[in-house]
Amino acid sequence: MANIKIEKLETFVAVNWMMVRITTDNGIQGIGESTFFGWPGAAENVVLSFEPYLIGQDPLRAEHHWNYMYRAKSMRGGAIGGGISAIDQALWDIKGKYFEAPVWQLLGGKARDAVRAMLVLPTGTLGEVANAAAAAKADGFTAVKCLLYQHDHAPMRHSERIQDLVDRTAAVRDAVGWDMDVGIEIHRNMIPGEAIVLAQEIEKFRPYFFEDPVAPDSILSFGEVSEKTRIPMAAGERNLTIWEFREYIEAAGVHHVRPDIGVAGGFTHCKKICAIAESHHQGIIPHAVPSGPVATAAHVQLGACVPNYEVQEHVYEESSPYSDVVKEIIKLESGWLQIPEVPGIGVELDEEGIAKHPYTFGPIGGALRDDGSVALR
Repeated sequence: MANIKIEKLETFVAVNWMMVRITTDNGIQGIGESTFFGWPGAAENVVLSFEPYLIGQDPLRAEHHWNYMYRAKSMRGGAIGGGISAIDQALWDIKGKYFEAPVWQLLGGKARDAVRAMLVLPTGTLGEVANAAAAAKADGFTAVKCLLYQHDHAPMRHSERIQDLVDRTAAVRDAVGWDMDVGIEIHRNMIPGEAIVLAQEIEKFRPYFFEDPVAPDSILSFGEVSEKTRIPMAAGERNLTIWEFREYIEAAGVHHVRPDIGVAGGFTHCKKICAIAESHHQGIIPHAVPSGPVATAAHVQLGACVPNYEVQEHVYEESSPYSDVVKEIIKLESGWLQIPEVPGIGVELDEEGIAKHPYTFGPIGGALRDDGSVALR
């Protein structure tokens, strides 16, 4: 047993992020972030519920602590996943600093020299989205993700909706040419039948992936879409465990697996999810927006050492007004995220910056159809 113990646990909520800082009795601090962004307070309560257990424990036993916390009450859900994920990241950050090595080194060493970033395009008119895609290419990005389905599509009739979505895909492809990967995100807004129609019509534009066409409620429904389209399917940002990911990979026809290190168990669990995907020759495209800079740093550590990591979902953190929640963000150079060489995950919290961005609870719900019913089915 190491001569080090957990002495203090702190939580910070800013914007819609919940961050954890764990301090040991010899002064080492580790940080992590929950990306259960809908209800960060719930994830914070989960973290605080584990405080009596964690104080006095050896912080280097991440695997043991993960299992102890996850099995404690035999409950499931995003708040629990988010809380455990933030704690786990913090423990690995401590481990890296204790052994004076980056987390990627402890997880197996570099599999690549930099992590390719995939810029998430803003929503807007057809022209605005196409222009944003062209600008991303000019900035050096080699991959973008288009949030194709927007709230304006909800009240449209079927043929009108499909036509507009096809036109938008065509505009983005025309804007960037064929030497750029273009991922298509539906944000769970379709039912299988219409998702199949859309996938077949945009296939000619060679999307990098077709993400979350239907809600993650049913593996069978997702599998129906996968079976009837030739576009590689992507899913996983709302999934939490290796058991869920195993079934999506084996039974739902997912080709690009999208775990989020802030809800899917931190480093301890996400490394296993990546390995399951690797055993099926599937790629990893993690969910990372609207995460904060701590989760981004954690993802880059994972991306550095996972061989089947493809691209890292990203937004322009350099110009974000919220980047000051950490002292320094992960560097982005011409579309590539640079891998830190410092011990731990590579970033530190800035309490003054956090204080500038109090949590604000956003509006509940999404788009409605013209009969007043909920559009997301």
